[in-house]
Amino acid sequence: MNIQGHAALVTGGGSGLGEATARELARLGAKVAVLDVNLDNAKRVADDIGGVALRCDITDTESLQAAIDQAAAAHGPARMLMNIAGIGSAKRVVAKDGSAAPLEDFAKVINVNLIGTYNASRLFAAACARLDPLEDGERGVMVFTASVAAFDGQVGQQAYSASKGGLVGMTLPMARDLAQHGIRVCTIAPGLFSTPLMKQLPEPVQASLAASIPFPPRLGKPEEFAQLAAHIINNTHLNGEVIRLDGALRMAPR
Repeated sequence: MNIQGHAALVTGGGSGLGEATARELARLGAKVAVLDVNLDNAKRVADDIGGVALRCDITDTESLQAAIDQAAAAHGPARMLMNIAGIGSAKRVVAKDGSAAPLEDFAKVINVNLIGTYNASRLFAAACARLDPLEDGERGVMVFTASVAAFDGQVGQQAYSASKGGLVGMTLPMARDLAQHGIRVCTIAPGLFSTPLMKQLPEPVQASLAASIPFPPRLGKPEEFAQLAAHIINNTHLNGEVIRLDGALRMAPR
């Protein structure tokens, strides 16, 4: 799909990988709706790129549908969905005091990262399937954001790894399911990236993490994630695939 002139939805577009992706798609000529639970962040990005900012909670169907409808009113129906919104978590199954990890903490991460992504995807797909096909019969494309933790999660990452592993497992069946509608589905599994969350860590910790990456021995740049997302959109033969973007990193147990 040629990005130029088409409408895109970017969840989690107010910061980090989502912000970089929103900026890259706008640079390539897309009409971008920046969806985020933090409306101030969404407005900051949208104002810079000439997009529209919409407060959106991907776990809330009414919030999601309203955002999709408002974006369509501003830009026309979306043909691109970048599922980037998500949260992290680190909890040992058994705490130091011997108590079991709270079930609600696990459920929250699954609800946002996995169920929230599916929620956005199903609503987008239903609207996209009604559009006229483009070249090659394509109607749209969506990208999930997993993580290398889906494959080599570390101690304490049970909830996060399970949620991202769910996205990996959902990629191929979703692509097969939506093939009849001309909608492609791919997933990016990023490694260690220089995001606002990462930058909260002390500099020595960031340097140590960067040094663990075989090559290049540095943290990934959000722009590199955005470039891959844009390539997936442009390359019509990419479908049902999960791509690690990690500099050959394999995470240690802890």
